[in-house]
Amino acid sequence: MPNKIHGMRNTVIAATVVVVVVAAVVLFVRGRPDEPAAAPPSEVKTTTVQKGDLANTRVLQANLGFGAARPVKGGTGTVTKLPAVGQVTELGKELYRVDDQPVVVFFGATPLFRPLDAPGLKGSDVAVLMDNLAALGYQVGTRPRDAAKAEFTPKVVDALKKWQKALGVEQNGALAPGRVLVLDRPMRVGSVKAQLGAPAAEELFEVTPTTRLVTVQVPVTEAGVVKMDMPVVIVRPDSREVPGKVTSVTNAPASENGGGPKIDVVVTPDNPADVGDLDTAPVRLKITTESRTGVLTVPLAALIALKEGGYAVQLPGGGLKAVRTGLYSQDKVEISGDGITDGLEVVTAQ
Repeated sequence: MPNKIHGMRNTVIAATVVVVVVAAVVLFVRGRPDEPAAAPPSEVKTTTVQKGDLANTRVLQANLGFGAARPVKGGTGTVTKLPAVGQVTELGKELYRVDDQPVVVFFGATPLFRPLDAPGLKGSDVAVLMDNLAALGYQVGTRPRDAAKAEFTPKVVDALKKWQKALGVEQNGALAPGRVLVLDRPMRVGSVKAQLGAPAAEELFEVTPTTRLVTVQVPVTEAGVVKMDMPVVIVRPDSREVPGKVTSVTNAPASENGGGPKIDVVVTPDNPADVGDLDTAPVRLKITTESRTGVLTVPLAALIALKEGGYAVQLPGGGLKAVRTGLYSQDKVEISGDGITDGLEVVTAQ
């Protein structure tokens, strides 16, 4: 009997242990928070091979103005009238006065270097006088093709007197060098240096070209970046872009070569009206240094560097296609290779 009771006690204990364990398991399972579902795999980002143009540009800080200034000095006498800044020179018109006599503008290649006061004088200065009087409508006869043979004939003297009468000065048929200013082309008064009453032999004012130009200095080591007649883009201070062209490339004066030899570059706007509202202003020049047209391109993020060297692009299915790279431009690159076509979908990292 004791053995039977002992066996029943062991059975009860065992059953109780099982119930406790089962209950604990149930409580543990019910008490665990819900686990988040596994995130689905992220989608592969793709792009397409596109046909287009690529270009690399260089931006230079430059200045818009009227080009290099040229100083003007008078002859003997006292300055009694000066031109205004911005005034443009005109053929046969008074520009300033010395001893209250007008100094008139002529155009030509040779300045008057002596008094023209004796019939029979010959030379290129006589040719300048004849050309300008003829342009003003006076009869001077036929000028020889060789300017050095141009002669100060009585007919030229007579035309000179008529012009002097129209100008309102003494009609003596003679012309002193200080009474005309010979320029090679129409110019603009850029700045006035002298004051009224100053000796005319001093620097009186500066003249510049009438066309607004963009100037910039570039180190000689970068001279290959710019070439004559190269199209460029002028970026105005208001960020508006206008087309222009390189019209001059020359060595800068040695005195300006601090930091190494430089070249002076002049750019002329295609349409002067595009900068007609500006006199002088800082601008930028955008110069295309390399370009490709009609090439296949992808974003740089689509290139995969291969262990064995070179590059490839990856197809959405995982396959790789080797490519040859060409011009790199900002965030794009030119590619080519077997099976690389316009519109081909490839994987990109961005």
